[in-house]
Amino acid sequence: MNPNALSMAIPLPAGLQAGWHAALELGYAVVQGRTVPVHRRHQGPLRVQKHFIDAHGQCQHIVVHPPGGMAGGDTLTLDIDLAAGSQVLLTSPGAAKWYDSFGRQAGQQLQVRQLPGSLLEWLPQETILFAGSSVRLDNVFRLHGDARLLAGEVMCLGRPASGAAFNRGLWQQASEVWRDDTLLWCEHNHVPGDSPLLASPVGMGGHTVLATLLWAGPALPPDIHQACLELPCAGRAAVSQLPGIWLARFIGDSAEAAHHWLRGCRNLIYPFSHGRAASQPRIWAS
Repeated sequence: MNPNALSMAIPLPAGLQAGWHAALELGYAVVQGRTVPVHRRHQGPLRVQKHFIDAHGQCQHIVVHPPGGMAGGDTLTLDIDLAAGSQVLLTSPGAAKWYDSFGRQAGQQLQVRQLPGSLLEWLPQETILFAGSSVRLDNVFRLHGDARLLAGEVMCLGRPASGAAFNRGLWQQASEVWRDDTLLWCEHNHVPGDSPLLASPVGMGGHTVLATLLWAGPALPPDIHQACLELPCAGRAAVSQLPGIWLARFIGDSAEAAHHWLRGCRNLIYPFSHGRAASQPRIWAS
């Protein structure tokens, strides 16, 4: 990583002239005991605000997509590298909105690489899929050695408060977590707007918000696992300890309730995952 490469523009790839394409590369390393950004390169409307380093040396960055929404043909690409020992929290200033695609697919690709001893929190605000949106989301986290990951997402299908259900369109998502050459977690979604799974009790059960919190690291102690199960929840929630992965899931009808429950789990996990009490990024209170 070249510290002199900050804010360089990525050339627009040949053949990507349709839609609005944006890309962001971020690299982090430990310098004098603190994690700092050492690489930032962008193309199009995808940036980060000025970083904040907390009292424990963790670097907090807010990823910003100024247009505020994605239309058919638009794509976002994020490429994130954490050097050995670095600690980073990445979030966003508000909801990611995916508008009616009018038959053209939009998408986002996230690639994360973490070297041994690094710790990433990937905790964006909610994603809202409008009726008619055709969206493909690809997330790949590659952890090396004892790197750790705490990743969360809140997916909102449609806008029920406005009477706009997600009754047409397509939500596709592929998520993978690797540790060295071992695949720890793989999940693929293919959910059309008319899918029976949206109403089925083995699917969304008629609810509109699905949230996930994933911890890739040492298995959580049973008391923390149980405390997460006992958190108040304005919806349905469950947690599972799998080999190398701890997973929390929420289904309900409110993004605010989903965030509240996931952040409650995060608060309980934090003394184990980070060795200190959790603090909240200031942007979450705005």
